[in-house]
Amino acid sequence: MKIFHSINEFHSNKKTILTLGTFDGVHIGHAAILKKLTQNTNNGEFESTVLTFFPHPRMVLQGKFDLKLLNTINEKMELLETIGIENLIIHPFDESFAQLSAEEFVKTVLVDQLHIQKIIIGYDHRFGKNRTANIDDLIHFGTQYGFEVEQISAQEINAISISSTKIRTALETGDIQLANEYLGYAYFLSGTVVKGKQLGRTIGFPTANIELKEAYKLVPKNGVYIVRSDINGAQVFGMMNIGFNPTVEGKTKTIEVHFFDFNDDIYDSHIKIAILQRIRSEKKFESVALLTKQLEDDQNFSKQYLQNLENK
Repeated sequence: MKIFHSINEFHSNKKTILTLGTFDGVHIGHAAILKKLTQNTNNGEFESTVLTFFPHPRMVLQGKFDLKLLNTINEKMELLETIGIENLIIHPFDESFAQLSAEEFVKTVLVDQLHIQKIIIGYDHRFGKNRTANIDDLIHFGTQYGFEVEQISAQEINAISISSTKIRTALETGDIQLANEYLGYAYFLSGTVVKGKQLGRTIGFPTANIELKEAYKLVPKNGVYIVRSDINGAQVFGMMNIGFNPTVEGKTKTIEVHFFDFNDDIYDSHIKIAILQRIRSEKKFESVALLTKQLEDDQNFSKQYLQNLENK
């Protein structure tokens, strides 16, 4: 997949089949729409192209800097590539871009720069300055400038909207299984392994502290989870705690993973943590001994869960 960090960077000798949007989560609803792109390339005559924006338009237009997203830009790249998208354009969204009229956007961006043959878009999509233009205007411009417009049905759009809302709610309430069902894959966090207080090492449960670079990434509800990671080409399982470590009077929220039967030095490594199942809420124990006993129980539960998963 070719990646362009601006509309102006884009270049291709072929016309494009395009869709645009935030595609946060790249969940099963999005995947159904995106696969339409790959199926409309006329055996390679046209190139499947996704136009997305960063920062999220709501951050710019509504000042929602506390907005939490399901994917970082790098995670979104990875997910779109697995679907088979040929071109991804990540255009910087700012007030200047938002001021483009509908016809300016169509003529200068879609037609002159992106050379669209066809655009696949939601029936309720609005665009141009103050979002004044709608799908009927786009169809009119298509006739004027020579490109096709395929509408995504109300049913499909509603399914996408419902899925996104349910995924966020599920993650915020700790229902990881429901979130994963709507995503079509295991929700994951990507970060760098950094040194923590190393208290887990003293009770037989060393942990990798995961530092997330992007503050806008949605982190699931505090608690203990069963997780999977690919490290140095090997699949490794473990359990992750999201929270404040109240038993040892922790003051800062951390993400810590204890990997089973794993002793490699992975400090400074960038790893991805796929979240499979929630075990329990975080709680404060009366002593470190009781915490250790609970961690042993959590580990036994996790290994049994993974064994059952393997036997299915």
